[in-house]
Amino acid sequence: MSNPAALATALPQYEVGVKIGSGGMGVVFEGTHRSLGRAVAIKVLPADLVGDPSVNARFDREARVLASLDHPHIVPVYDYVQTGADNLLVMEKLDGGTVYDRFHGAGLTGEQSCAIVLAMLGGLHAAHKAGVLHLDVKPKNLLFTSAGVLKVVDFGIAQVVSEGATMMTHAGEVLGTPAYIAPEQAMGNALTPAADIYSSGTVLYELLCGELPYDRTRGAVSMMRQRIFNDPAPIPRVPAPLATVVMRSIARDPEHRYRDVEAFATDLSSAATAVFGAGWLERSSVPVHLAPRITGAISQQLSRQPDALTIITPPIRGMTAEPTRTMGDFRGKELRPASELMSRRGPSPLWPALVATAALIALVVLPFLSPATLNHPPSALLVNGQLADTTVEVDLSKQITVAGRANGAVPLRFDLSAAGVPLGGVSKVIAPTPEGTFETTFKPQALMRWLAGGAVTAQITLGDAAPETFTLRSASHPMATIMGAGSLLLSLFALANVEAQMRALRRGHRRPAAPFVAGFLGLLFGLTFWLFITAITTHEPSPGYAIGTAIAGAITASAFVLATAWSARRSRA
Repeated sequence: MSNPAALATALPQYEVGVKIGSGGMGVVFEGTHRSLGRAVAIKVLPADLVGDPSVNARFDREARVLASLDHPHIVPVYDYVQTGADNLLVMEKLDGGTVYDRFHGAGLTGEQSCAIVLAMLGGLHAAHKAGVLHLDVKPKNLLFTSAGVLKVVDFGIAQVVSEGATMMTHAGEVLGTPAYIAPEQAMGNALTPAADIYSSGTVLYELLCGELPYDRTRGAVSMMRQRIFNDPAPIPRVPAPLATVVMRSIARDPEHRYRDVEAFATDLSSAATAVFGAGWLERSSVPVHLAPRITGAISQQLSRQPDALTIITPPIRGMTAEPTRTMGDFRGKELRPASELMSRRGPSPLWPALVATAALIALVVLPFLSPATLNHPPSALLVNGQLADTTVEVDLSKQITVAGRANGAVPLRFDLSAAGVPLGGVSKVIAPTPEGTFETTFKPQALMRWLAGGAVTAQITLGDAAPETFTLRSASHPMATIMGAGSLLLSLFALANVEAQMRALRRGHRRPAAPFVAGFLGLLFGLTFWLFITAITTHEPSPGYAIGTAIAGAITASAFVLATAWSARRSRA
């Protein structure tokens, strides 16, 4: 990068001072014209790019056009020098600070923000008529003179550096300001004035509400992907007339934005007049050179609302810093078009989608394939008069009678389970008759009635004898039990959380652990879905089918989330 001594050699008519600014598009030094005593700013194109003949040719072309621009809201170019080592622009030195400084300092009222953007749009319109696009519109490129007049700087520099394309490193570092880049610029498509309209609308959005239309907390690449694939968030806390203008200016599709900058300025001036009332431009204390069309729009709006109240808004302050990087930060790193790096296609989502589909079929089919009853050894016990070697229907809210044979007074234990999971039990001591027979009644636990739905496994144990098992069908409706209604609610909960993971991935969130979280949720869904189907079909729960359905649920959820992640990565490429 050039130093003041080298610049003084290239610009002998100027006294070169210290560096006063830097950014991705170059370094700025202060200077003074020796004979005129005029303070100037000397812009030096990044030395990394000077050796590129195509960059030099573009800089030469753009500099000649910029020097011809004459507008109150465009910083004038006084001189242009191209040497073997440097490309230099000598411009008016602006001492009033930037819009960024004011916005993050005392803040800006709504009237001031609209006036600033009107002045900016005036400068952009003049440049566009001369065939110059800015392509890096942002608060730091909007400077004030000492008298408070706003001027746009760095016209065409983005076009010089990279032909308008957004450049980035393999690590995702972006040359430029991704918070304001138009979608078509991020993608490297053909650029028109619509790109500057988008950036200008984003600046207006931020100045009016203090926020950006996209989440900027997840990095530059994510921010660019959001604006390419997602619509901007509606502007909050801004009156409808202004909100309508803002949202049209930042439409994703360039065809849906304003056809030119002057149309944008016309609608903005009318909307600001409708919101703030007569005299808002004067109250802003921001000098604005208005084209006749803009003045006419304000007058027409005033004639439509002669008695409108005057509204004075409190200042809005910017709270989030927008970092500025210099070309020096990228030295030694390969810069490639963002569209090229983002277009690198990730793994195909086809295979996980096929696996998910197969697992989903298994998940749905397995519960219906399970047997109605499990195999139980023959039993001579009677339960409510029904032989316990068949399916026994029992009302668990009433007394249960068990009859059979026993050797002496022994404890009787009655238990319920579903696929080996206990659902409760009761016990009592029985006293057989001298003939060795017994008949006893007992009341099941209240919890057993609310847990058991459909068919479950019942077990009766007499003393030390081997337990006798049989299929018990509860008289309660399955949807009145935990096995029915409870399992349904849990399955819906798991399903909703899997969908939440997929929705976050589709929106561009990076969640490396999502497939593992989804696997656990899928396991829960598989189990609860199996339990629900088993209950409503009154099939006796089988441990093998429970495990199979749970595994199918885990595979389904993980594979679907993985397919969504890969698909989102490819679609944002």
